[in-house]
Amino acid sequence: MNSRERVRAAMRHQPCDRVPVMCQLALGHYFVNSDRRPSEIWFDSEVFVETLAEFQRRYGFDGFLINLPGRPANWQEYISSYENTQEGERLAWRFGLETWVPPDDNPHTFLPGRKPLPRADIETVKPSDPATYRIPGYLWNTQHAPTLWDVPADADLSDPGAYPDWLTRGLRAARANCPDISVHMEIFSPFTHLLELFGYEQGLMALLDSPEICHELLEVLTGHVIAEAHRYAACDPDAILISSAFAGAGFVSREMYKEFVVPWERRVVEAIHGYDLPVYIHTCGAIGDRLDLMAESGADGLDTLDPPPLGTVDLARAKAEFGERFFFKGNLDAVNEMLLGDDAAFEHAVRERLKIGMPGSGYILSSACSVAPRVKPERLVRMVELVQEYGRY
Repeated sequence: MNSRERVRAAMRHQPCDRVPVMCQLALGHYFVNSDRRPSEIWFDSEVFVETLAEFQRRYGFDGFLINLPGRPANWQEYISSYENTQEGERLAWRFGLETWVPPDDNPHTFLPGRKPLPRADIETVKPSDPATYRIPGYLWNTQHAPTLWDVPADADLSDPGAYPDWLTRGLRAARANCPDISVHMEIFSPFTHLLELFGYEQGLMALLDSPEICHELLEVLTGHVIAEAHRYAACDPDAILISSAFAGAGFVSREMYKEFVVPWERRVVEAIHGYDLPVYIHTCGAIGDRLDLMAESGADGLDTLDPPPLGTVDLARAKAEFGERFFFKGNLDAVNEMLLGDDAAFEHAVRERLKIGMPGSGYILSSACSVAPRVKPERLVRMVELVQEYGRY
């Protein structure tokens, strides 16, 4: 089997030759271990995908996740000034914002002088008036919408045709250049968009103080997410991941999860299933108390599955209760086992996850969350070697 066939079979609980391996790497891991400039990895879709493919080959992974939207090919024309400092790169943009790119972490965008970007105000936001929530601080959407690049401020973002072709630029390049590799595309949950819109503290308070407005906004944002999903799904990814990172028990209760997350993610999943594509959900931290609710979304698989102490998922229990319902990807402790553990502890962890996850297919070996920037590259190579030895069916 080639890598694409192997991951496809695992996601469908079909026979495989061995367990697939597919870790998501933190952007800082690419920055630290690549010769490319971090800002180019972040902002240039073709450079980004070339970097993903290079590390997939370097480590022997079976696939990679494209976790950034496409950018315009002429993105550098939007830069008014550039400098490389001890803190990292600084890009000033023609539209009045500036982005700081650390050497080992995600970039951050500010108003001039590194002042925080504005967020929407629950007191003044009107779901019927996009002008009240299409603001520079809402970067999850404005990465490819109103204040950045060339999307008109009055564009109907629930219309797939409103998004320029460059939105899928990276995905199309990956599919053309990696025909035998499993290529997945990430979109963000409506709930993630909602929290980003207000900022996390204010967003969580809004769920309590203004639930009806939150419902109305989630309706609007779900339309935006589905429109993006349609654009990506048409470009032949092997799966689409819904990033709902901040929907674990550390942020919202089961009751709030059922009210503010499940109904909207279910609609996104249904739209993607219209393309006959697998869908899986990425939620960090403590999700052991809500696997049944996550099943209500209709998603085919779950990502991360953080074990204690980072999270609350016991893989053996999850496999016993939901192994026929979901495919699972993850469960290796990205901090204590992959970053800080010694070689013996790391190798033991890999063998244990294989022993638990591989029966009946439906398991992809992966770090629970992203591989940290300073995880040793040779450790990732070793993980694949262990799968070759212990993960064969």
